[in-house]
Amino acid sequence: MLGFKINLMETQEVSVKKIALNYGLILALLSIVVSVIAYVTNNHIERPWWVSVLSTTAMVGVIVYGLKAYKDENSGFLTIAEALKVGLAISIIAGIIGALYNYIFVTVIEPEFVTQMLDMTRDQMIEQNPDMAQDQMDMAMGITEKMMQPTIMSAIGIIMTLFFGFIISLISGLIMKVNRPEN
Repeated sequence: MLGFKINLMETQEVSVKKIALNYGLILALLSIVVSVIAYVTNNHIERPWWVSVLSTTAMVGVIVYGLKAYKDENSGFLTIAEALKVGLAISIIAGIIGALYNYIFVTVIEPEFVTQMLDMTRDQMIEQNPDMAQDQMDMAMGITEKMMQPTIMSAIGIIMTLFFGFIISLISGLIMKVNRPEN
């Protein structure tokens, strides 16, 4: 009986890796496709609502299907802990690949992206706060400029992907949860 439990745990570990790689790559590719569409349609600076909807729909769909695949391979059982482990594994793979793409995008494909974002941010600050003092504007823009460095943007992208992956995995895990009966 002990040998069976050890084999079962090894099988689950392998399926998490396989599912995380497969679905993480799918999510990364879908995210990159959405980014390319936004760039080609000249919506990469001021991201319209439909870009966010596409990105969110892709993330929810891929994580849910990844959890379903894990549950199917796990004899129909899924705990919340397993859902979080699988969902976060999918998210970290997609987040790292997405961050690499964004780094390449900002440094090679569209090197003026940061400058364009800073200009847009400055214009929005002036529009929303026309009476803002110049020293306040300079301080806010200095902080914004530091946050817009490619490495910082990549790190923030990974963190945000993990955060949303956690939320999606938790909610999906609560909905799809089927605990293994106790022996």
